[in-house]
Amino acid sequence: MTAEISPRLAARGRPRTTGAFTCDRCSRAAGKHRASWPEGRICGTCFTAAMRTHGTCPGCGTERMLPGRSASHGDKPVCVDCASITQDYHCSGCGTETEHYRQNTCARCALRNDLTALMHVNEPQSKETTTTKLLAALSTAQRPESILTWLRQTGVRELLERLATEDIHLSHEALDREPSSLRVEHLRSLLVHHNLLPVRDHYLALFERWLASKLDGIDDPEIRRPIESFARWHHLRRIRTISADGKPTQGPVHSAKQEITETIKFLTWLKITHGRTAALCVQADVDAWLADGPTTRHRIRTFFVWAVKNRTCTNIAIGHRQARTIPLLTQGDRLAMLKACLTDNIDTLSYRVAATLLLLYAQPVVKIASMKSTDVIITPNGLRLSLGHGDPAPVPEPFAGLITEHLASRPNLRTGSSSGSPWLFPGYRAGQHLHPNTLMEQLREIGINLRGARNASLRALVNEVPAPLVAEMLGYSYQVTQKHAIATAQPWSRYASVAPVGVN
Repeated sequence: MTAEISPRLAARGRPRTTGAFTCDRCSRAAGKHRASWPEGRICGTCFTAAMRTHGTCPGCGTERMLPGRSASHGDKPVCVDCASITQDYHCSGCGTETEHYRQNTCARCALRNDLTALMHVNEPQSKETTTTKLLAALSTAQRPESILTWLRQTGVRELLERLATEDIHLSHEALDREPSSLRVEHLRSLLVHHNLLPVRDHYLALFERWLASKLDGIDDPEIRRPIESFARWHHLRRIRTISADGKPTQGPVHSAKQEITETIKFLTWLKITHGRTAALCVQADVDAWLADGPTTRHRIRTFFVWAVKNRTCTNIAIGHRQARTIPLLTQGDRLAMLKACLTDNIDTLSYRVAATLLLLYAQPVVKIASMKSTDVIITPNGLRLSLGHGDPAPVPEPFAGLITEHLASRPNLRTGSSSGSPWLFPGYRAGQHLHPNTLMEQLREIGINLRGARNASLRALVNEVPAPLVAEMLGYSYQVTQKHAIATAQPWSRYASVAPVGVN
């Protein structure tokens, strides 16, 4: 018996001809026309663009939507009346002239109707409640279509309904008790952005939850006790201080997790293999552990520096791990990449700006992702960037032009928010900047070695500018710029007149 192939599968791969037409506005072939206007049949792409064109009609002088075209006005956008379009595009709910999302209703009214039914909101109430505040916040999103798309995801409607019925209390702690998911974190971002929840440090909160779970997994009290003291009194206290100072905590949290995890592994090995605890550990135990394993084992150094200082143990010394090689681009490769970012369309504008900040100013990707638009300063002498504690760094052309263009067209400004984002690189969640990992992945995709590029940029800068000034202008420590200055044979002694007090 020969198996029959379904008509739908058989049609795959063959050019579609049935219903195909050529758009009379863009002259491109399309599968189905979206509208028939006096000028001809319009494809979906041209229709959407027409519905989002607003301004003063050159025909009648009114301020309204300008979807049509008129030969008598130089083929400029005109209103439906001047273009003799008979369709009425006014929303039956709010009266706004715009594209209809559902029947004769615009996307904003459709969103409000859906949320009103979902969250069981009755007629306008005299007293504002949490539910009405949430409904108003979501309904005023700059792009309501994004919220409608989000509502179609699994579990989102249930989450909103439980929040509206107070099955989930409106607090960070209540959301923390929900199974971790992207929809919960997206909702949290929306609530924070619209001031329905207080702002909190996202990475600090994740670390606190991670630490509690990690400690619960340690059964042996002789292992748990020193780990808990180390994690809470060293790492957690330090990260809270960094957060209180308004500095990024993603890097410190990542490092703390690695050091705690590696220390747990070591103390577990020490107890199983030698029957000893942290207080009875000897130098030979540490040396044996470091000699036989991956380089990540060296992360236990911080624990022993803390333990010796707090007299948890004595006579344990672990030196700083020295990398065998230092990633470093040649200046030729760095300049070639810089030229491509400034002059070629190698990627979207936002990623080209981010790559240039790395290649020209040696900025770490984590710091680039968290930059604010206010870090770009307009002066009579041109643009400047606030990167460190010193004077803002000058921005040369053509990079100044790229930054100006990026500021005027930053992406992700309509992801559930009703106002602009303060971030130079807005993220996909309301009120948050682009995640550093997203930025790292994209820069690697266009062929940039992140550490190699940053090291090459620093060495180029300290070769031309006194290292202390580089440290202050770009936000680096004096030790880091000194190391690169020595590597490029530019010791600080050459700049004794500008070295900070206390630095030799």
